[in-house]
Amino acid sequence: MQICQVNFLPHFSGAALSNVVLRTAGPSIAAAPKVCLLHTSNQKSMPYKMPEHGGKVRLGFIPEEWLQMFYGKTGVTGPYMFGFGLVMYLINKEIYIFGPETVHATVAIGLLVYTIKKFGPSIAAYADRQREADLVQAYSSKNAELANLAEAIEGEKKEQWRLEGRSHLFDAKRENIQMQLELEYRERLQQVANSVKGRLDYQVDVESLRRRMEQQNMVQWIEENVLKSITPQQETAILDKCLTDLKGLAKA
Repeated sequence: MQICQVNFLPHFSGAALSNVVLRTAGPSIAAAPKVCLLHTSNQKSMPYKMPEHGGKVRLGFIPEEWLQMFYGKTGVTGPYMFGFGLVMYLINKEIYIFGPETVHATVAIGLLVYTIKKFGPSIAAYADRQREADLVQAYSSKNAELANLAEAIEGEKKEQWRLEGRSHLFDAKRENIQMQLELEYRERLQQVANSVKGRLDYQVDVESLRRRMEQQNMVQWIEENVLKSITPQQETAILDKCLTDLKGLAKA
């Protein structure tokens, strides 16, 4: 059965395999979701959120799940023997042929691994810092927006509360208008009463003046007539009588 599989497998040269390795060494966005499926993280439960930490790997590129799959049947050394045997099989059957390109591919892979080991942590730290800064800015914008929305909600609640008190306000305005009308009515009544009282006081003053003038004229007329009726002899007798009374009073 293995011989049949060998006959149908194509023969790759070292140059072809190195070209394939170099072409596939760079990151591929289209292949990223498929790579994520190699780990145990449930992508269906979080379709819009990327995992914060990657799954465990062995030798930098072999997922831990693959090795765990072999442990139950082959033991701990099974996966490594399978990989070593597969490489030996490819070399023995000349499916993969060594050539100068093999050295080039090995050097390229070594440089790639060295670059990842050397600059990977610093680049990852820079990416994490940039991500943290972006998250801080996003959360600050979110909090500011939430604060604005909360303030708008409070303002809307206050306006609704004011709208509920509109009936009380209208009632108070109606009462104020009624009080103003009543005050104006009483002020006009007071003006009418003052006007009538002024007219009556004028009539009383006119009548009092008329009586006083009549009394003065009557007294003046009586005095004039009395003085006219007194003769000089009566006047002299009255003066003598007055002097006698004064002397008597002086002696007493």
